Amino acid sequence: MIIVHHLNNSRSQRVLWLLEELNLHYRVQHYQRDPVTLLAPPELKAVHPLGKSPVICDGELTLAESGAIIEYLVDSYGSGRLKPAAGTPESHDYRFWLHHAEGSLMPPLVMSLVLSRLEQPPVPWWLRPLARKLAAGVRGAYLQPLLTQLLAHADRQLARTGWFAGAAFSAADIQMSFPLEAARARGVLSAEHPRALDFLCRIHARPAYRAALEQGGPYAYGAD
Repeated sequence: MIIVHHLNNSRSQRVLWLLEELNLHYRVQHYQRDPVTLLAPPELKAVHPLGKSPVICDGELTLAESGAIIEYLVDSYGSGRLKPAAGTPESHDYRFWLHHAEGSLMPPLVMSLVLSRLEQPPVPWWLRPLARKLAAGVRGAYLQPLLTQLLAHADRQLARTGWFAGAAFSAADIQMSFPLEAARARGVLSAEHPRALDFLCRIHARPAYRAALEQGGPYAYGAD
């Protein structure tokens, strides 16, 4: 039995979705973020030293990192599903988008979230105007141009191929779901990215996606 150590409103929702797409049996161990810091609870450190989610346990194997988990599950249990054939152009796209999601797209989204927290308690009220000015400068000079470039690239890929790794749905689409959901929730994915918005509508309608929501519990990014 695969155990998913699942943190609410986190990347681990993708792992539940993948397991549903593969029709695998699994058990969910639920964890809740600290309501003030939004960080994972310390109990997760008993599962993996980094104390983050997702983490899966499969027999004696304990594995962290979304991309590594997705590759392991698809390679171990996919039987050729959700992954293009090796050596094809689609397989190169698959590898790129599987790593692009966390390597390129999520870091500026996380930085944007961190900057927004600088404008709120526990930052002292008298420092917030300065923090707000600093955050606006970083967003305007760095984050917004970068996110504009990255989201336009994703939108062009979907316009060209339908899914991120070709005409067929794959695990690369599962991996790319969270940054695009987060980008929409934070207001940086807009009508300027029609293919990406359509992508979100399509994945949210998949039966396996909806089944994963039932298993994972409340998820702030999954509603259309």
